[in-house]
This record gives sequence, structure tokens and C-alpha cells, in this order.
Amino acid sequence: MDNTKVWYVTGASKGLGLALVKKLLAAGYKVAATSRNSKALTSAVGEMTADFLPLQVDLLNERSVEESIQKTVGHFGAIHVVVNNAGYGQLGALEELSDKESRLNFDVNVFGLLNVIRKVLPQLREQKTGHIFNIGSIGGYNGNFAGWGIYCATKFAVAGLTEGLAAELQPLGIFATVVYPGYFRTNFLEQDSLNVPARPIDAYQAARDSQRMHQQEINGHQPGDPDKAADVLIRVAESSQPPVHLFLGPDANALAVSKDVAVEKERKAWEAETTATNILN
Repeated sequence: MDNTKVWYVTGASKGLGLALVKKLLAAGYKVAATSRNSKALTSAVGEMTADFLPLQVDLLNERSVEESIQKTVGHFGAIHVVVNNAGYGQLGALEELSDKESRLNFDVNVFGLLNVIRKVLPQLREQKTGHIFNIGSIGGYNGNFAGWGIYCATKFAVAGLTEGLAAELQPLGIFATVVYPGYFRTNFLEQDSLNVPARPIDAYQAARDSQRMHQQEINGHQPGDPDKAADVLIRVAESSQPPVHLFLGPDANALAVSKDVAVEKERKAWEAETTATNILN
């Protein structure tokens, strides 16, 4: 285990980010951790030390992100692993959600992540080494969930940009991995991490049922252990051949397989017609 690596983790004051930061520090790694509220971060982890740098960062503000990168390099001398973990859930059928609600979910889950990538890559390119983890969701691979269309769309975007990023960075000796967690027992389904539509529409009963199920039945009973998820991320970061796609949890793996099976069934059903479309056919 190479615990000389410096990690930069966003959304670190709770959930998977917090579990990861605690695991890393316990293992002797150096960690820069960001949150919208530095007091929440220091309360959860502790004050700044030689190995821990808590940072209050607005991920939607490029200057704030850039300053956090500069402070991390100034404190530790390098950045080796970046974990884009910050984000939140947005429930609501597509018709229910306003333009503002939808765009804000993209701003935080996608464009905030892109701000970090743009600002950290000059450092990683100069080092000629590094690894970027983009925390998506199994909802970014299998979007068959009523009431989660916008959230899933943000995570599909994260998956797509990570695939492109991996292709761009591979010649530079830098890795990129999109992570698809299933249900882990964090505060993701609690009020401060999950937004619901301001103007629900009665016709979308499936969305209401999903909302009730997630808030009242699934919340607090998720099967996944965030500490074990953190262990997997650390092992992947130490791998010489890390995956571009990482499915976390037996539920995430099962949902990925069901999506693959469904897509292949539909593809084959229309294969004869859709492959007879070339000019010479």
C-alpha cells in the first residue's frame, strides 16, 4: 500500500466522502477534503493537521475550486487521487420539475465536478500521474426509476464524460473511473441531501410511490456499508490497471446486468431492420 499518495475528496463532510476520508487518514494517507461548510467538516473529522487539510469550497465557483487545488498542492506538494463525490439527489417526474430545479441538479452534480477536473488536471499532467474517481450512481447506468429522471440524467452525464476523460488521459498516464454505487447506508435519502419537487402533479403516482418508499422505507435500511465501499476505492486506486467502470454493491451489479440483458433483447429484436440502413444495402 502506497500511503504516500495525496487524496483530494469533495463532499467529504458526510456519506461516502466522510467514510473515505476517515479510512484514508487512519491508513496514513494525506487528505485534502472539501465541503460547503468547513465547520461541518472539522466537526466530523477534526482540525487541520500535517496529514489533513479541511477546505471550504464552492464547487460552482471556479476561483474557489482553483484556490482549493493551490492550497492542497501548497500544503502537501502534490495531488495523486481526486474523488469527485459531492452531489445531491433530486426526486420528481420530469414534468414536475422546474427549469431551475433541473438545472441546479446538473450544476452541482455535473458542472461542479467539471470545475474540479479542469482545475486539477494541470497538476496531474505536470506530475504525469494521477487518478480521478467520479462518483456516479447505478442510476447513471440503469435509469429505469420513476421520479428519478433528472438525477439519473446527471449521473448518466457523469458516466459519459468519464469515459471520454479516460480516453483523453490514458496516453498521459492518468486514470479515470466512474463509480456506480447502489444503496449504501448514508444520509443521501435524508432531507438535506434529497430534494423533492416544489410543485408535484397528482397524475404521477409512480413518482410519489418512489418518493415515499425511498424516504420512509429505504432510508436507514440501505444494505451497503460505506466503510467497505471506501476500502474498495482505496484498493482500486492502488491498482496498476484500474477499471473505467466500477459497480459498487451487489444491488448495483444486479441492476447493471438487468440493464445489459434488456438492452440486448431490444437490440436483437430490431437488429435486422436497423442494420439494413447503409447506403449500399
